[in-house]
Parts: sequence; C-alpha cells; structure tokens
Amino acid sequence: MPPARAGWLGVVLVLAAATLFASLGVASRFAYDAGVQTFAFVAWRTGVGALGIALVVAAVRGPRSVWTNIAASGPRARRGLLLAMVLMAGTNLSLFLAFERTTIALALLGFYTYPAMVAAISGLLGREPLDLVRLVALGLALAGMVAVVLGGLGSTEAVRVDALGIVLGLTAGALQAIFVVLSREFASVRADVVMGTMLGFSAIVAAVASIATGGVASLVQPLETPALVALLVGVGLFAAALPSVMFMTGIRWIGGVRTGILMLFEPVVGVALAAVFLAEGLQPLQVVGGGMILLAAVLVQRGTRSMAEAPSAALRAPGGR
Repeated sequence: MPPARAGWLGVVLVLAAATLFASLGVASRFAYDAGVQTFAFVAWRTGVGALGIALVVAAVRGPRSVWTNIAASGPRARRGLLLAMVLMAGTNLSLFLAFERTTIALALLGFYTYPAMVAAISGLLGREPLDLVRLVALGLALAGMVAVVLGGLGSTEAVRVDALGIVLGLTAGALQAIFVVLSREFASVRADVVMGTMLGFSAIVAAVASIATGGVASLVQPLETPALVALLVGVGLFAAALPSVMFMTGIRWIGGVRTGILMLFEPVVGVALAAVFLAEGLQPLQVVGGGMILLAAVLVQRGTRSMAEAPSAALRAPGGR
C-alpha cells in the first residue's frame, strides 16, 4: 500500500476508533444505573472484546494462528507483548478507579495528557521528531481537549476533587503512553493478536478485582437482565474489540504521535453523545474546544503530507537523487 494512502486510511481508522471508544461514556452510565459495578463492567467489556476477536481470528485465520503468530515473533516481541498486557490492565484499572474517586472530567484531564507524553518520549528517543507542525497541532488538540472536558463541569451538581483520583488518572495516561511507545517492540505480532491477548488479560484482572470487592454476584448480576447483557455485549464488541484493533493498526500506519493527537477527538464525540442520549447540553466552550481538535487533526495530516511530498519533489528536481 502506498504510504500516502496508508496515511489517510490510518487517519480514518484512528478517528473511527476514537468515535467508538467515545460511546463508552454513555454505555457505562446506563450500565452503572442498572447496578453493574465498575470492575464487573470492565471485566465484561474486555472479556467480550477478547472473545469477539478470538472468534473472528479463528474463523478467518484458523484457531492455531494466534499461537503460531506469537511463537514466530521472537523472544523480544513476546516480552514486549507481555509487558503491554500488564500496561493495558493497569490503564483500565487506574482509569476506572479514578472515575470512582473524583469527577470524571478531572480524571479524563489526567488521562488525556498521554498524547503529550507520547510526543515527548518519541522525540527524546529520536523516533518521531517534533517539528513545528506537530507541536502546533499537539498544542491545539490539548487545549481543545481541556476546553471540551472542563466546559462540562458547569453542568455537574458538584465537583469532587480527590488527589488520589487525579493521580490515578495521570497514572492511566502514563501507562497508555508507555504502551504506545512500546508497541514498536512487538510490531511482528498482528494487531488483532496484540489487542485480543491484552483484552483477555485485562478481563482476568478485572474479574479477580470484581470478585475481591463484590463477590461472584457482582459478575453474574448482569445475567439477570437480557437487555443489560445485550448492552455489555455491544460494548465489548464495538467499544473494545473493534476500536482496539483500529487503534493498534493506526499506531503502526501513522505513528504514535499522530495517533495520540487524533485520539483527542474521543472526548468531542463523547460530549456530543452525552448531549443526545443523556440530555447533557453542549456548552459554548466545548464547541470551541471541539473545533480546535478538528483543526489540529487537519493540520497534522496536511503537515505530514507536505513532508512526505518534499522528498518526491527533490527527486524530480534537476540534480535530485
């Protein structure tokens, strides 16, 4: 696939992943209102997501393809994949614990610092240099994210500021950033295998945490309501399995820095969905923030395209090599 085409498809995949991930806010609200506990929700979401990926991979590539791919990837890739599994489980637990302790908007502010962390780490390692275009796009996207998230605080009845909750949100962001940077270590493992194994491990960890805090009843409680099971299955497939594979593919096609910037589109969609399904009105500051994030997405893509065209122009010029 030509690099330019892969770049545009990567952008589309990441934006689609951000949109699907954004539905998690509304879905989790419905689940919590129905009595589902936090860790049980995480266990169902990641467990169904892992099962969905496993069934698709088995049907398309064969039931042994996962183990074959992992075995052929080499020791370094396997070590990287194992560490990534721990990172994803830690990200999920840290973020949802943060949601329990502090206002969700404040927890999200901590989590969504991860694109800046990815950019800083990638720049220091010399993997993805931070040129002026990317710096401007990153600044616009982060400022827009702050506007989108904080713009909704005025509509909440009370703002809970909890130091540990904020630290947990930042921890989730740091773990997500390390995962994105680390993803190069297991590039030989297919995206579906990567995300399937990590979701499966996260499901086990979340299930153990759910049983430890609420007993086995907390895990089986959703089975009492068919509509709730349908919701959780939908969340697992369309807010875990599918966007996770898209996210991983996007990182590999367009890089971690661009992926992180584009993923800041997630809170924009989340706010819009909350306005439609939860009657949470959009604030003017949120609309402005959403526009800033969209502008950043256009800027980073156009800037990347210009850089990609520059070598081609040099080759066509007299004396170019």
